[in-house]
Amino acid sequence: MEVVGLVGPAGTGKSHRASFVAAAHHLSHIIDDGLLIREGHIVAGLSAKREANAMAAVRRAIFSDRDHAAAVRAALAAERPEGVLVLGTSLEMIHRIVDALDLPRPERVVLIEEIASPDEMRRARRIRRTEGKHVIPAPTVEVRPSFSGFMVDPLRLFARDARASSPLIEKSVVRPTFSALGRFFIDDAVVGAIAEQACREVDGVLAAWRGRVQMDDRGARIAVDLALVLGCRLPDVLRAAQLRAKSVVEEMTSLHVLALDVVARRVEPQAAARQGVSGPASLPGATQGEEQPSNK
Repeated sequence: MEVVGLVGPAGTGKSHRASFVAAAHHLSHIIDDGLLIREGHIVAGLSAKREANAMAAVRRAIFSDRDHAAAVRAALAAERPEGVLVLGTSLEMIHRIVDALDLPRPERVVLIEEIASPDEMRRARRIRRTEGKHVIPAPTVEVRPSFSGFMVDPLRLFARDARASSPLIEKSVVRPTFSALGRFFIDDAVVGAIAEQACREVDGVLAAWRGRVQMDDRGARIAVDLALVLGCRLPDVLRAAQLRAKSVVEEMTSLHVLALDVVARRVEPQAAARQGVSGPASLPGATQGEEQPSNK
């Protein structure tokens, strides 16, 4: 197995350029901040960017935890990659990572100064310092489930390689807990209100109320009661409301929505008032429950 190291001080853009370096050296796998990534897919590991402080993040990144290291070693044994790119702030750090994962020492080392200009590194440091942003070389759809409640933004770039047909490389930008800007928190009632409002914007929905939210480290489970227009196609309206609410909640809060249930509690004529709907339904309701629509 060929191992290549990518070395540079923290915040100089290593993760941002990792996919390009791996492609240039024909390496299928990347080890970065505690994660094993294959062609944009997170195969194994736990991200250091989820740790509560910088010291814990460093320990996670160098695989100090035995269970963490064992899980990534097992994934490497199953994947059997021909080449791996390992990121670190120093050659010593890369040596500690490969030793923990039973990988050979790197045959080649790429310095960040070789692939980034001084201006680019200064700009990367400024963004890290002022905005607390870090890059993970994997698409947002892969990153979001592990970073529910964190700021997660997609980053899509085309590889600039005259020999290739400009492949699209997807990355994610996150703001970790140990960022100087801290982590943000959103009250459950606010999340429920966002889901309710999103449902009200769907044709066929007269009213939405009683948004309930159950939150854990993996994400949110949300349920909303609805009043629908008499004569509408209930399954179609419920599905549209479900997808709309899930999309809006994830976009506005960065939460990963594990399930979003919408319940038709009553049906009323179009002229019925949209405000003040509450209480149990007098008519049997239809439920669109435990459905987990795909991310949009």
